[in-house]
Formats: sequence, structure tokens, C-alpha cells
Amino acid sequence: MLSLNAMAYDFPYTYQGKTLYYNITSSNTVEVTSVIHVSGNIVIPSSVEYNNETYIVTSIGNYAFSSCSNLTSITIPNTVISIGVSAFGSCRALRSITIPNSITSIGGSAFSSCSSLTSIIIPNSITSINNDLFNGCSSLISVTIPNSVTSIGYSAFNGCSSLISVTIPNSVTS
Repeated sequence: MLSLNAMAYDFPYTYQGKTLYYNITSSNTVEVTSVIHVSGNIVIPSSVEYNNETYIVTSIGNYAFSSCSNLTSITIPNTVISIGVSAFGSCRALRSITIPNSITSIGGSAFSSCSSLTSIIIPNSITSINNDLFNGCSSLISVTIPNSVTSIGYSAFNGCSSLISVTIPNSVTS
């Protein structure tokens, strides 16, 4: 089977020795759109420079880090408000992720098949856990769901064979 990934981006930016690729989303904002061969610990910067302009990083695009098999941890700045669909899908070595309270939406399957992820704290700014969010996270032991969450999508925790406990707050109605 041959897999081809098309990568479209406006510019690359290197921060702490790691190059990420960005799309300009408005006159002063960008999203992380893709990466090539990143590994280890990644810190996404809160702002980047391109053509003598400073852009605020406000989102992580769909599939941005998907299948980064050697990514072990990621720190997201508090300027980011959304994480796209399958943004970290199949990052099998991902053990740790810091999600700031600025995040208001996390796309479906964002962390699916992150088989090394052991725990996650969902910030109070999230109101729904989308479909397949943690599907296949076989090492996930604990999940903290805040009172802000009102719905949990189908298969959100499917294949989480190590999950010991999940406390679902009374705020969840579906």
C-alpha cells in the first residue's frame, strides 16, 4: 500500500530546533498545519514571524501532527483555541500533552490511537468530548472530565483497555 500525503502551507518556522509549518488564517493569526519528521518533545510557540510580520498561533489544524510516530510530548500555548480533527491521531509514542484552558474545541479523533498516552486533563473550557476522541488509547489510565462538559460522543473511549476510572460529571446530558 502506498500512502501519499499532500502538504499545503504558507511558511515554515523553526522554534527550539523544531520546524513546524503554518497557514495564515487572518491578518495576524496562523494555525499549525503540518510537520515533517518531528520527534521528542515539542513546544508550540505562541507567536511566529514571517516576512517581518508577527502572527499569533491560534489553532492546530486537522491532521497536523498525525502519525508522528516519534513525538513524545507536546506543549500547547494558551493562544491556541482549537485542536483539529485527528490532529495527533496515531502519535503512538505520545505520552504527555498539556492542553491549556484557552482551548474551546477539540476535533473528533484528535488523540485516537495515541497508544502511549497514559492520562489527560480536559480543560474547563471544553463543553463536548467529540466522537472517537481517545479511541485506541490503549495505555490511557485516567481521564479528568470537567463540569463544563455536557456531551460525550460515540466511541470516545473505545479501545482504552487500561482505563481504570472515568468520573462523568452531572453536567453530561448525552
